[in-house]
Amino acid sequence: MNFTVESDVGLKRTVNEDRVAFCERPDSFKLAILADGMGGHNAGDVASEMTITALQQYFLQAEATAFSTLETKQQWLHNVVTQINHEIYRYSLSHEGCQGMGTTLIAVLIDNASCIISHVGDSRVYHFTNDIGELVTRDHSYVNILVDSGEISEEEAQHHPKKNYILKALGTEASIEPDFYKITLQEDSYLLICSDGLSNKISLHEMAAMITLPLPLETKGKKLVQLANDFGGEDNISLVLLTMKDEEV
Repeated sequence: MNFTVESDVGLKRTVNEDRVAFCERPDSFKLAILADGMGGHNAGDVASEMTITALQQYFLQAEATAFSTLETKQQWLHNVVTQINHEIYRYSLSHEGCQGMGTTLIAVLIDNASCIISHVGDSRVYHFTNDIGELVTRDHSYVNILVDSGEISEEEAQHHPKKNYILKALGTEASIEPDFYKITLQEDSYLLICSDGLSNKISLHEMAAMITLPLPLETKGKKLVQLANDFGGEDNISLVLLTMKDEEV
């Protein structure tokens, strides 16, 4: 497994509220995490930092039996995400400057080529095989409700004035139910985890074109960030790009 991690404040923000990490246990289980602190809310960077730190600690301290089957892996993810949600919510209530804070979350538990994804908010996971890409996760957003009800099209959702209104975030409610997805990586495929600072600026086609270039993995990550900045860079931009391919990092 090769990976690269990038996080950039962008061109318009003064604080980076994104947090991103990749960690590996001695028994070879891996966890990729991305949290985007909610812009416009108090202490979004506190929420994302708490999330990343707690998830890494829980992951490294977990018993190996928690990862013995697909079911136990998903149950472990569900348990820790709901626990961290409770911790952030409780912290926000007891710290005046943090009231209303929240964060998105993507957590990908990796066992060889098998990936289980826990998802809250509008950060995304994409899967690329050759030059074909697909969006794996579905945003917890107001515009997706409109799309599902048939009120607007997928294309109209891309430019809707409320496209950044999310309906679910870690830490804003006393309880939460994350979504789960399963992906099996192929030898020539890539997984891209990113905040909306990237996905709002770069199309799926542009991502695929960049990721399949004959470049080192780290260079691909940096070029994706640069492209988002070239297209405006209004938000923080963060990503984890990983692959089973034996690429230079």
